[in-house]
Amino acid sequence: MDPDAVKSTLSNLAFGNVMAAAARDYQKLPFSEGSYCNEKAQSSNPVNDEVDLDELMDDPELEKLHADRIASLKREVEKREAFKRQGHGEYREVSEGDFLGEVTRSEKVICHFYHKEFYRCKIMDKHLKTLAPRHVDTKFIKMDAENAPFFVTKLAIKTLPCVLLFSKGIAIDRLVGFQDLGTKDDFSTTKLENVLVKKGMLSKKKKEDDEDAEYQESIRRSVRSSENLDSDSD
Repeated sequence: MDPDAVKSTLSNLAFGNVMAAAARDYQKLPFSEGSYCNEKAQSSNPVNDEVDLDELMDDPELEKLHADRIASLKREVEKREAFKRQGHGEYREVSEGDFLGEVTRSEKVICHFYHKEFYRCKIMDKHLKTLAPRHVDTKFIKMDAENAPFFVTKLAIKTLPCVLLFSKGIAIDRLVGFQDLGTKDDFSTTKLENVLVKKGMLSKKKKEDDEDAEYQESIRRSVRSSENLDSDSD
């Protein structure tokens, strides 16, 4: 992996997180018409609103949190790249000859045995294709049942679509038809995702911005602390 590319990616991610948070905070400010021109209101404010950003960034607590965040992002980028080299991050067709290698080289593998003419197999395809890039730590593959007679017999596959769930090369569970999905064709991708999470094949996704919440709160605490010190000095 190119160190300069990783460094550039991490810098862009970190800067983007800070700027996005700043924009959200800006939108929450209680601005009112004429607030920028109301000199009387500004002069009556006892708190000095100017904050020295250099001093803020020298805050040991914030500096440590920032370093931890960058290190976490770097580990995440490296892990995702490793997974992609193993064929993760996309929903791929595999042949019968490649099947064993695919399911044994990754810790978690979801394999859809399908028939190209079956409507419900096409529905399952659509949802798995959506989930694959969301869950890079799990490999998503599919195999044409007509072209895999040996494994169809060996794995006792009798109803399609059939989604087999592998953990460390061992088939631990399966989804047969839409039995686990309400038995109807109009189930959502989220419904399938939740079923696979419960079966331990997918990691539960954190809510958006959870990873940055502590970082942004630390910045706000530092700003408030700086303002309070300025107020006390007056």
